[in-house]
Amino acid sequence: MSEFTVGDTDFLLDGRPVRLLSGALHYFRVHEAQWGHRLRMLRAMGLNCVETYVPWNRHEPRPGGFRDVAALGRFLDAAAEAGLWAIVRPGPYICAEWENGGLPHWVPGRARTRDGRFVAAVEAWFARLLPQVVSRQIDRGGPVVLVQVENEYGSYGSDARYLAGLAELLRALGVTVPLFTSDGPEDHMLTGGSVPGVLATVNFGSHAREAFRTLRAHRPDGPLMCMEFWCGWFDHWGAEHVVRDPADAAKALREVLGCGASVNLYMAHGGTSFAGWAGANRGGELHDGPLEPDVTSYDYDAPVDEAGRPTPKFWAFREVLAEYAGGPLPEPPPPPAPLAGGGEAVLTAWAPLEAVLEACGGPEVSGPVPPTFEELDVDRGLVRYEVTVPGPRRPYPLTVRGLRDLAVVYVDGERAGVLTEEEPRLREPVAGHARVELWVESLGRVNYGPRCGEAKGITGGILHERQYLHDVRARGLRLDDLEEVSAVPFGAPDGSGARGLYRGTVTVRGAGDALLELPGWTRGFVWLNGFNLGRYWSAGPQRALFVPGPVLVEGENEIRVLELEGASGRAPVLRSV
Repeated sequence: MSEFTVGDTDFLLDGRPVRLLSGALHYFRVHEAQWGHRLRMLRAMGLNCVETYVPWNRHEPRPGGFRDVAALGRFLDAAAEAGLWAIVRPGPYICAEWENGGLPHWVPGRARTRDGRFVAAVEAWFARLLPQVVSRQIDRGGPVVLVQVENEYGSYGSDARYLAGLAELLRALGVTVPLFTSDGPEDHMLTGGSVPGVLATVNFGSHAREAFRTLRAHRPDGPLMCMEFWCGWFDHWGAEHVVRDPADAAKALREVLGCGASVNLYMAHGGTSFAGWAGANRGGELHDGPLEPDVTSYDYDAPVDEAGRPTPKFWAFREVLAEYAGGPLPEPPPPPAPLAGGGEAVLTAWAPLEAVLEACGGPEVSGPVPPTFEELDVDRGLVRYEVTVPGPRRPYPLTVRGLRDLAVVYVDGERAGVLTEEEPRLREPVAGHARVELWVESLGRVNYGPRCGEAKGITGGILHERQYLHDVRARGLRLDDLEEVSAVPFGAPDGSGARGLYRGTVTVRGAGDALLELPGWTRGFVWLNGFNLGRYWSAGPQRALFVPGPVLVEGENEIRVLELEGASGRAPVLRSV
């Protein structure tokens, strides 16, 4: 049993000054069978601590319907076994380039405020979650040394009573280790996001001295810590791949440590946003511009890459961190075994998207205006909206107001185009009488900024010329609904590459870490042996999906591909990393 406290200038372990050399690793972005390897990689890089967020929406996808909350506890046990302390950031909001910043799509009230409906939901969630943390605090023999109050709240709001209430809730539920907040090193962020009596930390990727000067202007005392040292960055679909030079990142890390500060590398190992949990951002200076969906890979150009291998950045950081280790560092563990032999999948069955929706989707609802995804209880997935253009009438433009995010449109069964927020009008006018279908797909809920929590689907209406069309029918298909597809009426593929759900097998020799490529496929999701690898999209820059070795078995493996627009290429290909 030990005591971890916050001193005037240092963190103290049983009264002795210590420096936290931490790295971010999200347990929910790494296959559980590979946690131990990734944690040993952090230890070999020179770190003594691991940090993780907790995604509320993954663990409570429906109110009261909890899923594997104990995963956090198992991860913390694995961290202790690897010889690492742990920092836990339970939210309720986490950002993390994760769907809706970790907030459930169903969350009631005005999120991230002292709205009583929201606070009650948080209290119920924390009451379920925090025993996983409390029982593993350092004063009970576990690895947990710090727990965060909210996350970067100063980038969003200024409800001081809400933040103070969260801190009080954490204490009431048994958190005894020090609490902290983390914000950008700017006056408005620190004043909006910090709590009196709670350690304040800052997040940045460079200019450490300037950032800490700003922090000291607000908090003259307490340990200095960069809670997120951004050593890489994330990617958006349709944009360029982002990298950071290892030497530049190592120089910036050296500056942080030269200030006498503790640090948390964000990310030490990024992993993968499996199962469609990747979020989205909004462009522009105020994060209120075009939607920018995040790719499935969360490699983050981190020192430990998506497959768990050391990169040049790993070795550059290890050289810097070794100076603060107080002894020789352990050698990195061998990387997980790569796939020995794979090849092309053989797709033997197919069902059209309409049949998949009928077999696995939710109930159809109808009303005067289009319901949102939230009203249909769809978190990740798509919704088919149907509406009739009355007639007879001559052709007029068809426009969707408040479209989020992307709609593939069919008029009388014929594909008529793809609509987006930026291009919400069909190129060709539509005459009545006509049946219009709009298959709207969520590309990820916004995870940062003032539009976090915005509704998905059609949030305005469907217009023919300037006239709203009513009597809208809608039916949702959650990705969770596709975990079991025994009711889907599969037939043989017709070779056209039409949208729908494909099923087949891929034969594996020497199961191990792999990449799945989908040449000629447009956009959708892939399951291997029931494990959802996440979204693929020909828009790039990501060209392949990471497949954790533990997902595969020797010999024949089942593959399912949900293609949402249409394919015109080879079968999916499984190859070694």
